[in-house]
Amino acid sequence: MAHEYSGQDSDSSDDIRPAFHIGQHDSTRFETVTNTQYGQILNSGFRFVTTPITTTHFQERIAELFDDSLLRANSQQNVGSRIDPIVTPITPKDTTLFPEVYTSGFVGYASPWIDLCSPNHIVASISRQVLNLEVDYANFCGVRSIIVPGPREDSVQAGSGRGIAQYARAIREALLLGTRVNLIIHLPMYREPGLEEKVAQLSISDNTPDKLQSAKEIDIFTSWDSWHVIRTSLENTPGTAFQGSTDEMTNQAGHPSLGRPHQELIHAYMRLKHTPYFLLCDVGPELQDEPAVEQTIDTSSASQFPTLEDAAVVTQPAKSDRRVRGHNAYLAYLRHLERLQEPYTELELNTLTNFQDWLQSPLQPLSDNLESVTYEVFEGDPVKYNQYETAIEEALREWSELKKPTSSPDAVVIAVAGSGRGPLVTRALQASETTGIPVKVWAVEKNPNAYVYLLRQNQTVWGGRVTVVKTDMRAWKGPLISPPDAPAVHGKVDILVSELLGSFGDNELSPECLDGIQHVLAPDHGISIPSSYTAHVSPISTPRLFADIKNRREQGGDVNAFNTPWVVRLFALDFVAARAPDHGRFQLAWEFEHPLSQATMDTVAARRSGGVVGGGGGSMAGGVGANDHNARECHLTFVCKSRGVIHGLAGYFEAVLYESQIEENEDGNKPMVELSILPDMIDRKSKDMVSWFPIFFPLKVSYSSPISPPYFLVGRRQPLYFPSDSELEVTMWRQTDDAKVWYEWMVEAYRWVSEMERIKVGGSDLCRSRDVACLM
Repeated sequence: MAHEYSGQDSDSSDDIRPAFHIGQHDSTRFETVTNTQYGQILNSGFRFVTTPITTTHFQERIAELFDDSLLRANSQQNVGSRIDPIVTPITPKDTTLFPEVYTSGFVGYASPWIDLCSPNHIVASISRQVLNLEVDYANFCGVRSIIVPGPREDSVQAGSGRGIAQYARAIREALLLGTRVNLIIHLPMYREPGLEEKVAQLSISDNTPDKLQSAKEIDIFTSWDSWHVIRTSLENTPGTAFQGSTDEMTNQAGHPSLGRPHQELIHAYMRLKHTPYFLLCDVGPELQDEPAVEQTIDTSSASQFPTLEDAAVVTQPAKSDRRVRGHNAYLAYLRHLERLQEPYTELELNTLTNFQDWLQSPLQPLSDNLESVTYEVFEGDPVKYNQYETAIEEALREWSELKKPTSSPDAVVIAVAGSGRGPLVTRALQASETTGIPVKVWAVEKNPNAYVYLLRQNQTVWGGRVTVVKTDMRAWKGPLISPPDAPAVHGKVDILVSELLGSFGDNELSPECLDGIQHVLAPDHGISIPSSYTAHVSPISTPRLFADIKNRREQGGDVNAFNTPWVVRLFALDFVAARAPDHGRFQLAWEFEHPLSQATMDTVAARRSGGVVGGGGGSMAGGVGANDHNARECHLTFVCKSRGVIHGLAGYFEAVLYESQIEENEDGNKPMVELSILPDMIDRKSKDMVSWFPIFFPLKVSYSSPISPPYFLVGRRQPLYFPSDSELEVTMWRQTDDAKVWYEWMVEAYRWVSEMERIKVGGSDLCRSRDVACLM
């Protein structure tokens, strides 16, 4: 059934949802809107409006200059010189835009008739000067954002990349003049026939857009190619507007309606910290200049119009702002979609949104003592601790059913290694109460400040049921079971519980820490929670993070910016790999299991005592190789159907907290209590868990300069480009020298040119985090 959408709001809910900032653009508008017209637009439900910066008088003046320059060029006999026309400054006849109270509520629209891509010097020069004059003048008037129409043809269509490079250079020059404005490049999402700019340019080449309509296939990535050239030329400065067809916004009955994929795309974009704007083109409202209307208009909100950066602030529009006066079907439909947005959760409002694409250095849990507020953030995730409590419950139940011996005569002995402020201790005690199985709990913590807190918790919350020990878990000798006056005798632990996992599973030295405390675990029947964990990677495109890291390196002086595995809540990204047989989008890098086998423990002890000569990375790096069993490496191949760029590797982990020892599923596998931050698994294994953000391994690509052999590497960093139908080969190492642990990684791009031949088309430098390694 066809529907028309009302602009009225439901008063039934006060839930806070993403706010849509919707603007209005009229391609036939040649003068700045009057106060009255601007008020009508605001009162119709729009939040902002575009305005031409110059008038038709200016266009006519430039056309005369263009014609005159062409005549002079055609009559010129000296081929060694060229005509260089000069565009004189803007005059009052050339514009109706002037500084006003409400000017900041306008989005300037640069003249669409200029041709920055033209191979003709006269056209290109005039176009560049016009853009500079308009940007400079709008900047003076107080306009905060300016839309610049993008190239009308892409490099593939034009047969040359010169025009796009020339366009990018012109934009970069304009940015030097627009010191207080955002420049927005207006590009179609892809070159769909019918979306071409209709305004005639100063000159029209033989490669007119009409030829595009006769093409049998549309390459949907040609616009992306242009955008990529422009953004990299501008040092990855964000700020691009993509246009979609309004024809796709109508259903069979002629009412506005978007398909499910478009709706999902909008929903995803509106969860961004920096939310996009919507711009409705040529869909009203009809404007009037009646004096009587002016008295009913409220333009007070004009001065409050936010910049694109300000739009990142999560705000909920007042109901009066979202009420449509004078029905506009497209605007009403977008407001309908706005009401369909999922409300922000409390966690999103207070924490998660602020962490989007925000780089954080990984924790150093062994070398640093964490502050209370850091522990508090961890403890704010109930999902993780519910899973841990479930794992402890299952372990206790099966312990009882299997009639396993205990390390204490009357209770199962549980040790929480790295207790922090004690959330896992609380969950262990609750699991005991739920199952009715008595336990003795030991809390082991090296942080002297957290130790004080644990002692207080034992007095006020746990009722003295916990024994608190201040020591590095690797130095703990186990539960003290001898009388106070007798020589010290230490017992064993039945269940060892820890939450030492990092974003990559092992990046906070969980393997090393659990190896160091394994000697206290009962050798025949002891259980480790977690029992295993795996690291996974996927190549991603994330221009925002790349620009941030590049700025840290070049402006902030952080020489290790490209060698640091950053913890970050990845949000504005694209997974470039396709789902292919035997080559998934997310692939397993390596795995760790606990407890270690006795043979491995014997080898470690022998190396520490000097009983083994040689070894792996540890011994060659100056150590004895006692931690070489925790070194890892992987070589993974990812299939990329479409061309693109890669800025780094996204890292994730999964963990098995406990695997049943007596039950089996219908498929013959044993039930498991798990944690996962893999995007395609988190909802199934640990839905809504937010304790861990992914880890990001950035890539650095240094290009060689062929000035004179031998070639040298240039320091300028760029992302790794790969063509369509490529394979990305990722090689990673987890390295150690017995004193610290670090990662090394690199990516190579290959393309098959025949059934038997594959060529390398690109590759990154070898990145290594040794200088920011995790200290043991």
